[in-house]
Amino acid sequence: MNTIQILIADDDLEIAQLIKIYLTNEGYQVLTASNGIEALDLIAKESIQLIILDVMMPEMDGLEVVRSVRAEHGIPILMLSAKAEDMDKIMGLTTGADDYMVKPFNALELIARVKSLLRRSIYLNAQIQAVQDQDVIEIHGLKISKKSHTVMVEEQSINLTSTEFDILYLLMSHPGRVFSAEAIFEKVWKDRFLESNNTVMVHISKLRDKLESELGGAKLIQTVWGVGYKIDP
Repeated sequence: MNTIQILIADDDLEIAQLIKIYLTNEGYQVLTASNGIEALDLIAKESIQLIILDVMMPEMDGLEVVRSVRAEHGIPILMLSAKAEDMDKIMGLTTGADDYMVKPFNALELIARVKSLLRRSIYLNAQIQAVQDQDVIEIHGLKISKKSHTVMVEEQSINLTSTEFDILYLLMSHPGRVFSAEAIFEKVWKDRFLESNNTVMVHISKLRDKLESELGGAKLIQTVWGVGYKIDP
C-alpha cells in the first residue's frame, strides 16, 4: 500500500472529490482543503509529499500559497487553473510551481503528471541526501567543506565571512531548491524575519561578487524572481 500523502487544495468541491477518488484508487492517501489558509495549516501539520493546488481560491490564492510553501519546503506542486493564457502558466511556474494544468483536464493525464512529479522528487531528494552526507560538496567546480569551513576553486581558497559561508552551504547542500529571503534569514541568523529586512539581499550580493570573481564570471547563485535564490546541481 502506497503511503504517499497528497494534498488537494481547491474550493470546487466536485473537482476536489473527483481527483481524490482517482488518487485514492492509485493507493495514495489524500487530504483536501477548500482555501489557501486551510491548505497551509495542513502542510504545517501533516507530512505532505505533493500538492495539487487551484490558482483561484478564497482566503488566500494559489500563488500566495506557493510562495509560502517555497519559503520552507521543496514539496512538488501541481497547479490547476481555468486560465489557459501563457502568462498565467508562466506566472504559476515562476512563482515556484513544478507543473501546471488547465481546467477542464483529463484525470488520467493528471495522475500521470502526479506520478512523474513524485518520481522526480524522490530522485532529487536522494541526490540531496547524498550531497548532505558528504564532507565536501562540489558544484560547478566550487568545493565547500563544513568540517574545515573552507571554500575552494581549483585549490584556491575563497575568503568568506561566517554568514556568507552559512548562506552558501545552505544553498549548495540543497541543490535545485529555492530558498526565500525569509527562509535564508531564519535558517542562517536563527531569528524572525521582518518584511522590510534587506539583510539577505545585501549578503547574497557580496557573496555573488566574491564567487563570480573566482569563477570567471559564472553566476552560481540564481535568482528566481518573486520567490528566492537557488544553486542548480
